[in-house]
Amino acid sequence: MAHLPLKNTLLIASLLLAGHLGAIGAASAQVAGSTTVGISVTEATQVALGWSVKKSILGRTVVNEAGEKIGKIEDLIISPDRSVSYVIVGAGGFIGMGRHNVAIPISQIRDSGGKIVMPGATKAVVAAMPEFKYVNDTARRDLFITSVKQDITLASNRLADLQARAAQSTSEAKAQLDMQITGLQLDLKAAEGKLAEMQRAGANRWKEFESDLNAATARLRKWLSSTSR
Repeated sequence: MAHLPLKNTLLIASLLLAGHLGAIGAASAQVAGSTTVGISVTEATQVALGWSVKKSILGRTVVNEAGEKIGKIEDLIISPDRSVSYVIVGAGGFIGMGRHNVAIPISQIRDSGGKIVMPGATKAVVAAMPEFKYVNDTARRDLFITSVKQDITLASNRLADLQARAAQSTSEAKAQLDMQITGLQLDLKAAEGKLAEMQRAGANRWKEFESDLNAATARLRKWLSSTSR
C-alpha cells in the first residue's frame, strides 16, 4: 500500500495539535479518524488518512538509507503559522546517558516504505549537531517581540521607500503607489497597536496577543513580498 509523503502526513497531524494551540476551538477538537462539527467532509477525510502524532510519529526511530538508527523522534515543533517545521530527535548516548536533542527540518526527512529516513545522515553527524533546548516562557516572549519588531522595522522602511517613489512618480504611477502606501500604513499601524497592547498587558499575558500579532505581521510580510523596491 502506498504511503503518504511524510511532510504531508505531518502537516495533517499538525491539525490535531492545533486544537491545543488555539487554532481549532474546543468544540472542534479532532481525533484521528473521527469527524465532528467544524470541519468539511474533505478535511475529515484528510484527518482520517493522516498519522496520529501520538501513535505514529512520536517515539518513531529515524534511520538513514542503510537502515542504521540515527535517533528517536521526541517532539514536533510547530511554527506560529501552525505548520510543522521541525522534528526533535534524541541522538547520541546510550540508554538515555549522554543523549541530547537536535532539531531536524522536515525537508530533510522522508517516509520510505513506512520508515522515517534521513538521507545521508550518520549517528556521528547528527550527534554532533547543536543541542536543541526549549526556551522558557520569558525567553519565548522576548524572541517573539524581537521578531515582531523586525517585521515592523522592515515594513516601515518599505513604507518610506514607497513614499519616496510616489513623490517622484507620474500621476498614474503615483496613484497606484498611493494605494499601496495607504494599505501598508493601515496594516503597519495595526501591528504597532497590537504590539503596544501586548507590552502594556504585562509579561505573563503576552500569549493572549500572540495570535493577533502573528496575523498582523503576516500581513506586513505580504506587503514586503508584493511591493518591490
